[in-house]
Amino acid sequence: MTTLTLIGKPGCHLCDVAEQIVETVVADLPVRVADRVDIEQASIAEDAELYAQWWEKIPVVLIDGELHAHWRVSADRLRAALLAADKEGASS
Repeated sequence: MTTLTLIGKPGCHLCDVAEQIVETVVADLPVRVADRVDIEQASIAEDAELYAQWWEKIPVVLIDGELHAHWRVSADRLRAALLAADKEGASS
């Protein structure tokens, strides 16, 4: 299972765009890969630690807890990272 965490806040236009990109990319992945992606959302408005760490960089995308992107999310780069994460998960 691959965990994709999207960190943002309510009312953030870039966060809304990032969420749409994440949803589109995951929906377009092969079913066997998409079924193994768990999307979590977190808000800096509700978590002081997340706010302290990420407030300047939202939206933030983490893949399995590791920073993948901040501010702008590239659909092509995200797709490649999720496919690579799936291959790594399948080989371990």
